[in-house]
Amino acid sequence: MNMKEDLILSVNDLKVSFTLRGQDLSVIREVSLQIRRGESLAIVGESGSGKSVFCKTIIGLLDANARIESGEVLYHGKETPMDLALLAAEKEWQTVRGSEIAMVMQDPMTSLNPLQTIGDQILEAVKIHQGLKGKAAKEAVVGYLEDVGIQDPWRRYKQYPHEFSGGMRQRVVIAIAMACRPKILICDEPTTAIDVTLQAQILALLKDLQNKYNLTIIYVTHDLGVVARVADRVAVMYAGDFVEIGNVEEVFYKPQHPYTLALLRSLPQLSKRGEEIVPIPGAPPSLAVKIHGDAFAFRNPDALKIDFVKRPPYFAVSETHKARTWLLEERAMKGVKTP
Repeated sequence: MNMKEDLILSVNDLKVSFTLRGQDLSVIREVSLQIRRGESLAIVGESGSGKSVFCKTIIGLLDANARIESGEVLYHGKETPMDLALLAAEKEWQTVRGSEIAMVMQDPMTSLNPLQTIGDQILEAVKIHQGLKGKAAKEAVVGYLEDVGIQDPWRRYKQYPHEFSGGMRQRVVIAIAMACRPKILICDEPTTAIDVTLQAQILALLKDLQNKYNLTIIYVTHDLGVVARVADRVAVMYAGDFVEIGNVEEVFYKPQHPYTLALLRSLPQLSKRGEEIVPIPGAPPSLAVKIHGDAFAFRNPDALKIDFVKRPPYFAVSETHKARTWLLEERAMKGVKTP
C-alpha cells in the first residue's frame, strides 16, 4: 500500500484565525500535514504555538470567535474522503466526532461529570456510538474499564469521579473515548495532570490500546520526553506553523530547524551529563502581528538576513524528514550568505 492510499488524514494549507477585541489573530498559518493509518504522531511546541487549536479544528471544537480562513482537512476514514473544514452545523459534526475522531482532554477533573457514576458516563458513549442497550451495554462498559487497567470494574462502575485518583480518572476519560470506537484518538497533554510516577503507565496503556484497536493517535505535548516513548513521527510547531516534520530518531538526533534544536537544548530530561541547559531567549511573536519570513528569526542568534524577509519553504532532508528553514537552502549549506 502506498503512502497516498495509507492516509487517514491530510491537512492542506489550513489557515485558522481568531477575532478578539476587534483584532484578527492568525493562529494557524497555512499548514499542511499528512497522517497515516495506525501511526503515532506527536505535535510538540511551546504553549501558545497552536497545537491545541490545530487539533480542535480537526474535531470541530473551535471557539465561537474562531474561523477557518482557507485550506482543507480531508478525513479518509470513510468510503469517500470528507473535508472536515466544510462542516459547520453541530449535526454534521456528530457523524464524525466520537465515532471517527475522539479526543482525550488534558484535565480529567473537568472532563468528567461529578454527579454521574463512572459507569453511566461510559455507558452514554456505548449507547450513542455502538447502539447497545441493557446488559450488553453494561458488559461493554466493564470491558472498557478492564481495557484501561481499572481493577474490580463492576464495583468501580457504580462509583463517582471523586472516589478515583487522578491517574484512575485519566484512565476513565480514555475509556470513554475508546467506547466511541474512533479511528483517530487525539490526546491533548495526556500526562500533564497526573503524578510523574503514573505517566509511564498511562503512555504504556495508550500504546496497548493503539495495538489492540488499530488506532491512529495524535499526541499534543510540550514534553519531548513523552514523544520519545510513544511517537513514530514528530511535527514541531512554532507560531502556528509546522517548522519540522520527521521520524522521532531524525528529529531527536538530526534536528534541522533552529527552533527544534533550541527546544532540545532547553530540556533538562534530554541533556547529557556535563552539558549546559540553554533556555530559548525571547518570546514567541504576537498573534496580532503579521509574520514576515521565519517566525523564529528574532529568537535565533544565527538567523540569516532572508529569515526576516521571506518565509522559507520546506526543504527535504530525507524521504521522511523535512524542515522549513533557509539554512537548508543550497547556498546556505555551502556557506554562502543567502541574500
